[in-house]
Amino acid sequence: MRFIKTLAYVLVIIGALNWGLVGFFNFDLVAAIFGEMTFMTRLIYDIVGISALVYMFTSYRYIGNDY
Repeated sequence: MRFIKTLAYVLVIIGALNWGLVGFFNFDLVAAIFGEMTFMTRLIYDIVGISALVYMFTSYRYIGNDY
């Protein structure tokens, strides 16, 4: 499980950096490498999105009530 969480974390960071490039410089690195909305580009976006969900759900800790 630790490997999956680490991999998800790395993919989320890569996705965040790509969105930073889009926001600051209007440059989509994934689209520049794999083409505009090709199968590979969409697959990369899907994997990054799924990894964000995996990381979100595996990072959640239930904090019990204090009372």
